Amino acid sequence: MVKLGVNIDHVATVRQARLTVEPDPVWAAAAAELGGADCITIHLREDRRHIQDRDFLLLRETTQVRLNLEMACDDDITTLACDHPPDQVTLVPEKREELTTEGGLDICGNRRAIDVIKRLKAANIPVSLFLDPSPKQIDKASELDVDAIELHTGAYAEASNVEKNDCLATLINAGEQITKAGMLLNAGHGLTYNNVHSIASIPQMHELNIGHSIVARSIFAGLENAVREMKILLTNSTAVS
Repeated sequence: MVKLGVNIDHVATVRQARLTVEPDPVWAAAAAELGGADCITIHLREDRRHIQDRDFLLLRETTQVRLNLEMACDDDITTLACDHPPDQVTLVPEKREELTTEGGLDICGNRRAIDVIKRLKAANIPVSLFLDPSPKQIDKASELDVDAIELHTGAYAEASNVEKNDCLATLINAGEQITKAGMLLNAGHGLTYNNVHSIASIPQMHELNIGHSIVARSIFAGLENAVREMKILLTNSTAVS
């Protein structure tokens, strides 16, 4: 069955809007776990716009499921991760001016990324890369002996109905390339309750990371219920795939 990683960044976004103590993403992680989350994902950005170092350190101690730390190829955050290892690190590109991650990491010829991967692997931290569904990028990831690739599904999520099938076919082909190379296949970005079925049905899909849509629904349904609803969709998608 496809696993669900719940990204709780936007709980911290609400807190940081007032620079106060609530809502606490540590509590959000507990509620997500009660709803059936298989993994808690947080993105510790260089500008600390939402998740803070304190959140990461507390979640390491309190999260009962896997903790996936998304991060840019930043030396200070790499040191923090190596000193306090999460269950997994996912390397992502990052720009200060972006509202959210705009695309996959370019690892071809990216010496900084390669050095960070080596440091994380030396600390025995499983490494995932957030990549566009590009054969060239996937081949390079395979050479670097990373553990997983999270495919960027933004193009699929934003595509018109006419374009969606082509985007899905590209993701399916990329998924086949990833699993043939012996890496875990994950995916995320822009996934919602309305469009997740096709992505969850991709053969050998291991895990989907979903944040904004779940946190948005939680305003009306509560976080535990919002996670449970998404988990049911993943279960049903796997059952009919």
